[in-house]
Amino acid sequence: MKNGTEPIEAILWDVDGTLLDFHASEREAIRALFAEFGLGECTPEMIARYSAINDIYWKRLEKNEITKEEVLVGRFQQFFREEGLDASVAPAFNEKYQLALGDTIVYRDDSLALVQSLRGVVKQYAVSNGTVVAQTKKLAASGIGPLMDGIFLSEEVGAEKPNLAFFEKVFAEVYPIAPARMIIVGDSLTSDIRGGNVAGIRTCWYNPEGKDLPAGYHVDHVISDLREVRKLLWPEQE
Repeated sequence: MKNGTEPIEAILWDVDGTLLDFHASEREAIRALFAEFGLGECTPEMIARYSAINDIYWKRLEKNEITKEEVLVGRFQQFFREEGLDASVAPAFNEKYQLALGDTIVYRDDSLALVQSLRGVVKQYAVSNGTVVAQTKKLAASGIGPLMDGIFLSEEVGAEKPNLAFFEKVFAEVYPIAPARMIIVGDSLTSDIRGGNVAGIRTCWYNPEGKDLPAGYHVDHVISDLREVRKLLWPEQE
């Protein structure tokens, strides 16, 4: 039931951009690797240009237009070419980048304490399109991974959010909790919210910047702070 009358028994948490500040990790990882590879200074403007390219590649992956490998290497190849740098280092740069992403942990809205407080109250699962290498290190280093009842990474599942196949794998693993008693919480409309719509589960859009909702999405709840999730679990207390 998507009208929200069923009590929530399971939260599907997105990781990057939701529980953790992905851009902080991205920024520090790229700066460190520019120095390691002798590529010179990586300015904030360069990182902004990279982020825009990266976003385009991930959205193409969500539409099944390209493979994960084409995302991981292709984004850096394009970025380096456009910046006049040696694009041939992209594969090696990406390999080290996956590990470097876990070196900087920044929580969104005190997410670690929130997840800790909900442990044993509802089932909690991490659902991410990030690579196994990056997310395994990140979830361990943040302390969030051990608190989860399960972790679903697209590389291991065999499908990316928002594809139904990803969520069908989740449903099979978390049974007997019914989809009607699940909610996905994430910042990405194209991945998390679209995925929830495709899978027929409740959606909670984490929207701290107060963006307008484009046409074509059904969002059951919008929050600007992760701690607002508590209101969804116990609405009678509000």
